Amino acid sequence: MTSTEAEVKQRIRELQQLLQQASYSYYVLDNPIMEDAVYDRLYRELQDLELQYPQLIAIDSPTQRVGEKPATHFNSVRHHVPLYSLENAFNVEELKTWEQGWQRQAPDITEAEYVCELKIDGSALALTYENGVLVRGVTRGDGVMGEDITQNVRTIRSIPLRLHLDGLENLQRVEVRGEAFLPLDVFNQINAERQKNGESLFANPRNAAAGTLRQLNPKIVNQRQLDFFAYALHLPGTENMVNSQWHALELLQRMGLKVNPNKRLCASLQEVAEYYQYWDTQRLNLPYMTDGVVVKLNSSSLQTQLGFTQKFPRWAVALKYAAEEAPTKVENITVNVGRTGAITPLAQMRPVQLAGTTVSRATLHNSDRIAQLDIRIGDTVIVRKAGEIIPEVVRVLVELRPVDAQPFVMPTHCPVCSQPVVKPVDEAVTRCVNTSCPAILKGAIEHWVSRDALDIRGVGEKVVEQLVDKGLVNSVADLYELTLEQLCGLERMGEKLGVKLIDAIANSKNQPWSRVLYGLGIRHVGNVTAQVLAKKFISVEQLANAKVTDIAAIYGIGTEIAASVHQWFQSNANQGLIARLQGVGLQFSTSPETETATDDSQIFAGKTLVVTGTLPTLKRNEVKELIQQAGGKVTDSVSKKTDYVVVGADAGSKLTKAQTLGITLLQEAQLLEMLLSVDS
Repeated sequence: MTSTEAEVKQRIRELQQLLQQASYSYYVLDNPIMEDAVYDRLYRELQDLELQYPQLIAIDSPTQRVGEKPATHFNSVRHHVPLYSLENAFNVEELKTWEQGWQRQAPDITEAEYVCELKIDGSALALTYENGVLVRGVTRGDGVMGEDITQNVRTIRSIPLRLHLDGLENLQRVEVRGEAFLPLDVFNQINAERQKNGESLFANPRNAAAGTLRQLNPKIVNQRQLDFFAYALHLPGTENMVNSQWHALELLQRMGLKVNPNKRLCASLQEVAEYYQYWDTQRLNLPYMTDGVVVKLNSSSLQTQLGFTQKFPRWAVALKYAAEEAPTKVENITVNVGRTGAITPLAQMRPVQLAGTTVSRATLHNSDRIAQLDIRIGDTVIVRKAGEIIPEVVRVLVELRPVDAQPFVMPTHCPVCSQPVVKPVDEAVTRCVNTSCPAILKGAIEHWVSRDALDIRGVGEKVVEQLVDKGLVNSVADLYELTLEQLCGLERMGEKLGVKLIDAIANSKNQPWSRVLYGLGIRHVGNVTAQVLAKKFISVEQLANAKVTDIAAIYGIGTEIAASVHQWFQSNANQGLIARLQGVGLQFSTSPETETATDDSQIFAGKTLVVTGTLPTLKRNEVKELIQQAGGKVTDSVSKKTDYVVVGADAGSKLTKAQTLGITLLQEAQLLEMLLSVDS
């Protein structure tokens, strides 16, 4: 390197540091340290130097926030640390029930602190920093897998491209979780511009933020001016550095990330209730949307002790505000036939604004609910969003009922296939039981190709409708026999798109056994349950031959799910479907590659682990085998030589000793993530 180049390198680094500090002060601290004109001059100088010396451009340079080339697609990637959903509570009484629940799990704890943070109405992001530099930004997805949108994340000015790690230089990897959102003034400005240009308006800031993050062109994302609040910190390998949630928030701020200023450390549940009630009215004055309060136990050791259910952390809850309600008129009542044959009545209503979205229909659930509401066509009703997601009719304003209001009667025959419907004595749902019903078939295929199942991009509702109506597909197995010629015969389907669909269908054969199991659409088997079953039964043969009692014995499954799974596999038609899918190459077992660790995947090589307590899904011998396959040694006692302690429910003295010695604790989910990360 010449002396001139060395001087340029030093100046470039000075400019980068100056501009990074200016951005941090402006976007995070809201306290500008230089005028815009000065910033622009320094930025232009940096641009010019990097243009002359492109070899000196760093990935964390302020000039590299916005990529030059739009992305063609987003890749699905596995989260380093899962993003769990939160259990909901809708009032203080339900909050008390949640507290009683975790206290039963930790009866020795008599007092606990809580951290309250406003629940921002946006899109969750997982950020990964390596040696202080932002290297990955991923959407939440299903909590295990998300979409890599790093290019777009880099455009968010309140997300630093490089962390401030003064005194924390030993942190090789930092995992940050937070919420990207659109400030209300920016949202209103965007909608005003769209209206001026004759474009459709965004329904609410949440949808606008989610849509913005999935823009393929990062320049558009940059123009939208997204903001970001960080709320969780994970430090793989050095977890004991963070002793509480409050400490984590302080560290996030110290690292240069923006944390919601309205957080509060509460000494009791009464203080939590006061915080919740205060923001119920004050949230209307905020410059962004919030739909509730996130309540977390402050102590990291208590969080570890409590662990997780299959879906939620036991140590946190989302305390939601009451759903917005609005009156509207029922113009008609129709029915929808789902993929399980369930016939669901729907109220078709005069469009009304509700919780930031336009609502024109709401579920009436079943005939029992219709009778309970005494709802009729022509009625004025109060509608709300249950959990601010699903519109539902709360009550009928009978005093406003017109004289010509018409009662609704559930159909006796399926509106799609005209076959008689049935209503089992022990169920509230009316069903079409004709397995050849086009509506059931379309629903099954849409479920099969969905993101959480086989994730076949491009096979949307309209394509599925054409495939079924033209008789090209009579089961999900038929998808794998489609030809390019057949696809090109569909409306708006050219050869280029047809080739993409053929490739997408072929690529779905690589999806793991758990996704295939979920895609089969077995009643009561959701995404999480499918993953639990696939861990226990590593092949379809094992699951198909399992007794109801074997399935029900799995933690979190239960008799109803077990009976449904067992019954599904007894069907000759379903057995034939599995045989066809196996014949075309779908994965119906855990691949040998994921079971046998190679020299490169010995993540626990030379490490000693102890397992204590009862784990959610794995038995002690299963955990031991997994650890040994990854090169680790499992012992019975905790000592200074122990590297990790895997902690389950009812952990006793071993947990206490591990905490005293400062040994890294792992929940089952964290252990599995470490093992799976080798393959990702």
